[in-house]
Amino acid sequence: FLPRHSRSPLSPASLEVMQAGMLCVLVVCATSSSSDWAPKTLMEPFRVKVVEPITLTTRAERERALARAGFNLFKLHAEDVILDFLTDSGTGAMSCAQWAAMIEADEAYAGANAWLKFEESFHELFDFAHLLPTHQGRAAERLLFGELGGKGKTFISNTFFDTTRANVESTGATCIDLPATIEDRNAGFGGNIDLHGLRMLLQRGRLSGVVLTATNNAGGGQPVSLANMRATSKLCREAGVPIILDGCRFAENAYFISRGEPGMVGTPIVEIVREMSTLFDIMTMSAKKDGLANTGGWLAVRDDALAESLGQRLILTEGFTTYGGMAGRDMAAIAVGLREVTDESYLRYRTRTVAYMAQRLKELGVPFVEPPGGHAIYLHAGAMLPSMPAHELPGQAVACALYLEGGLRACEIGDLMFKPSVGAKPRRQLVRLALPRRVYTQAHVDYSIEVVARVNKLCKADQLRGLRITRGEASPLRHFTAEMEPLHTGEIVKHPGRGRDESRPGEYGTHAEPALMQVQVAK
Repeated sequence: FLPRHSRSPLSPASLEVMQAGMLCVLVVCATSSSSDWAPKTLMEPFRVKVVEPITLTTRAERERALARAGFNLFKLHAEDVILDFLTDSGTGAMSCAQWAAMIEADEAYAGANAWLKFEESFHELFDFAHLLPTHQGRAAERLLFGELGGKGKTFISNTFFDTTRANVESTGATCIDLPATIEDRNAGFGGNIDLHGLRMLLQRGRLSGVVLTATNNAGGGQPVSLANMRATSKLCREAGVPIILDGCRFAENAYFISRGEPGMVGTPIVEIVREMSTLFDIMTMSAKKDGLANTGGWLAVRDDALAESLGQRLILTEGFTTYGGMAGRDMAAIAVGLREVTDESYLRYRTRTVAYMAQRLKELGVPFVEPPGGHAIYLHAGAMLPSMPAHELPGQAVACALYLEGGLRACEIGDLMFKPSVGAKPRRQLVRLALPRRVYTQAHVDYSIEVVARVNKLCKADQLRGLRITRGEASPLRHFTAEMEPLHTGEIVKHPGRGRDESRPGEYGTHAEPALMQVQVAK
């Protein structure tokens, strides 16, 4: 490091000082570089091991498929769907550890080893004395409300989802929604229950139970704060009213708490989940969501007498109390899934995927429920089609257009799913795009964003028509089975497109396919 022309030798002491200084510089540079820099791209925390081909249908093929299905997306064949966002329930990809556990699982009728592993994983997370397995979440709801419900009974919720509401009302009981206040929504916890409204109803008495759904699926996938759970639990227990957790997305809810609730930021997910469970008397669960499994569920309770009664109902309709309608391999998959779902790298990827989709849609001017939740984007179909009345089913019109334009299958959450009652407040007309867990890549998400933007453009141009129900209007869960037809001309989109708009790169007409799909076909 000395100039070449220098001939003055360094003394041993000077050389030692110089070497120490160089070492110090090198260490400081290396430390600064490693601590201050990290990749901005949040990649999927897994590798793809098995792939499933996607059939790239044409618009004409989709038109015929939609007509055959009576304009009900639930009746489409899966092979006619390019990207399926109908639900995140049971549609996720399982890990290699889950598949390995399934192969090793035994199928004993009673006391199977797979059941013992499932029970162990459950008790690591949740503070309930009794675990009753069921084949899925709605089976747990059916058992519970068959026991607690009945004519003249009333249940309260932050917002009842479709099957929960149907199972309550099928007993003759009444459902009342108390969604979050504006203050709660602004604070990032739009899934909260309205505590003031709850307090007033509890004071009147005669409530049979309070259900908190976390995250709040029918309310836009919004999380419930731990403070709201604590306050609700205190009010219910003081009033002697059972408090029930619908915990289908418990891990996603806990992640939002760990990221944004004052006093809870940075708290480990497992600790939050554990405390959440202590606040409830009963838990219903679909393991097809945050159990990371393709089937399964459970009903968990504290009270011994209630557990005994529910166990008898379980044996009658689901199966013995150590399998509850599930195969041993399904319980083994859930046992592993409960450990994987609380991994923060998975939850960060999961919620960030939804946030990325929301960010891009906002930039493109697409209205949706904000802030986004952890499992889905909820498009504001009512805002996309402000001139279309609710009885013409604007949500279903948007959902059908998403399928016609790009092969996306989404779920209407509006007046089709929840038949309006006389005198009820107008319901938001939403379309949910629920992302299956560990299934789609960023390219799939980008493709979906392009399709949604296209449909939003058609809405602004007043190109969509409403629908009328032609069959199954009176069914309690009519969105599953009803058939419809477009109003007026028999078309959802008034004027089919005229090919690609060359003035807008990436834009396409209704007879052309999105740019990304064209690349895939070329490959």
